[in-house]
Amino acid sequence: MADRQTDWASLGIDVTKPSIARTYDVVLRGKDNFEVDRAFVDEIVKVVPEIYDVATYNREVLGRGVRYLAGEAGIRQFLDLGSGLPTVQNTHHVAQATDPSCRVVYVDNDPIVLAHGRALLAENDRTGVVTADLREPEAILAAPEVRRLIDFSQPVGVMMVGILHHLHDDEGPQRIVDTFMDAVPSGSHLFVTHFCASSEESRDAEQKYLALLGTGRFRTPEEITAYFDGLELLEPGVVPLPLWRPDGPAPTDLSVGQRLMFGGIARKP
Repeated sequence: MADRQTDWASLGIDVTKPSIARTYDVVLRGKDNFEVDRAFVDEIVKVVPEIYDVATYNREVLGRGVRYLAGEAGIRQFLDLGSGLPTVQNTHHVAQATDPSCRVVYVDNDPIVLAHGRALLAENDRTGVVTADLREPEAILAAPEVRRLIDFSQPVGVMMVGILHHLHDDEGPQRIVDTFMDAVPSGSHLFVTHFCASSEESRDAEQKYLALLGTGRFRTPEEITAYFDGLELLEPGVVPLPLWRPDGPAPTDLSVGQRLMFGGIARKP
């Protein structure tokens, strides 16, 4: 691992601080992370022992959401913002299983995502990876790879799955959402999942995220729902992830972990 960390450091990747993409990889039980990322997750486990399950809930709802968008909604192009490292059930796998013509652009600000993503997608010309910062939406919209794959005259699935909670209030998350949704036509959809201030444990977790990672804003259900203002929010609305159109019976008496993230999908009229 030491040699591997040295290799990444030579590419300008900071291996001394946890990153959003790599810590998510830890809780998804991936291998593209470093000791500092695992140490951060160990601290979160002390507050929310179910944090590994929470990552699974988020990945499962991504699959259900993309299947809905590519299936019932007929979306054929996706902008996956803050996508993280390639793992199981990636957006392009789910979308292209529904229709092979689907096009996907992954966007993340961690250069390790680009390094792994390019290798994964080398033989898929309908999928691209862009290194960019979500806080600069205009630059993302103008990126050559985005323009190559996304036709902004046709509906787009704008995905912000597990990323808006990494924007502080003073970084204007609502402005960022609005900028992307203003750029896409009627029939486009917004897909958001977000850490939720749903329990005392969630508030403790927020303090850990902010202290150790520097980001991680746990917002209320009302604050999360506000991201969909002006859009047609689909049933069942903004709910805990296991309750968003589950494949089987909906769980009852949700645990702290099952209520830690809320999400929803809305259509632009």
